[in-house]
Amino acid sequence: MEDADTTGAGGAVLDALVWLITNVGMAFYNLVYAVTHPQLWLDWSNPEAVMRVVYYGGSVEFFFVVFTTVIVLTGLGIWRSSIMWGGVIALESFANAVGRFFAWAGLIMVIQQIVIVFVQRIFAASQITLGFGKAMTFDVSWWSEELKLYNAMVVALCVSYTFVQHGHVRVDLFYSTARFRTKKVVDMLGAVFFMLPTAIVVWMYGWYFLWRHLITPKPSAGEDLDRLLMKARAFRWNVETIGFSPNGFNAYFLFKVLLVAFAGLVFLQAVAVFWRSWQEFREGEASEGRYLDRDRLDPTMPESAEHVFESR
Repeated sequence: MEDADTTGAGGAVLDALVWLITNVGMAFYNLVYAVTHPQLWLDWSNPEAVMRVVYYGGSVEFFFVVFTTVIVLTGLGIWRSSIMWGGVIALESFANAVGRFFAWAGLIMVIQQIVIVFVQRIFAASQITLGFGKAMTFDVSWWSEELKLYNAMVVALCVSYTFVQHGHVRVDLFYSTARFRTKKVVDMLGAVFFMLPTAIVVWMYGWYFLWRHLITPKPSAGEDLDRLLMKARAFRWNVETIGFSPNGFNAYFLFKVLLVAFAGLVFLQAVAVFWRSWQEFREGEASEGRYLDRDRLDPTMPESAEHVFESR
């Protein structure tokens, strides 16, 4: 009986290993095929192309393409340090660019709130018109509810930028007193076992949650590609425009787009954290913060004095 259980467990492990190797091997083929046949998924005038995007965006095939790409780049970075530092610079520059751009949504939110107060309390108007030429006219309640979109932009699209800038609140019980290389190991483990799985789970749920509010027939995570291609015969765009109030904000599908974007940014930042931590672990304390593009409180202030100011 024990021999049968051992054999069964060994067979399950072997099957899982074969499945993993097969999917990693197929990832190279799938990536090359997608790049060389863009018309199959970029031509959104064809309903089948849209359904392929819906399927592959949340599929095992797409996961292994991304997983294999990260593994290959990590291997190349371990072999040649300049490759990994280049990846760190590229990912952190992307995070900074996205975050610095969408951080302005906070200022727009404040200005719009001031305008709403003036229109309501001083001019006693019920509508606000914005734009030149073909202007947008909506009820004041629409503009008031739209403020939540700016807040969501800051939260979802500035998350990795805030991480690069060390702006997140940290609950530190032992990290600050740990040795330098111990900190780097903690950062790598945190990226692999917390950031990456969280980003993947949010992406998987958010991807189909998004598309179910954009198209008809509604797709399901349990449907295979053939089933979705059959549904393409009845395909039509059906973007959700239902508000919580009669004259309220009616573009809540944008929040679902932001959810997917948030997951993607967190995933990329987790890779950047792992790569930077590995490089700093390998090269020692002298490499800490190398190539890190952080915002300065005062360009004329020496960097060392600025760190002292921040710590206080």
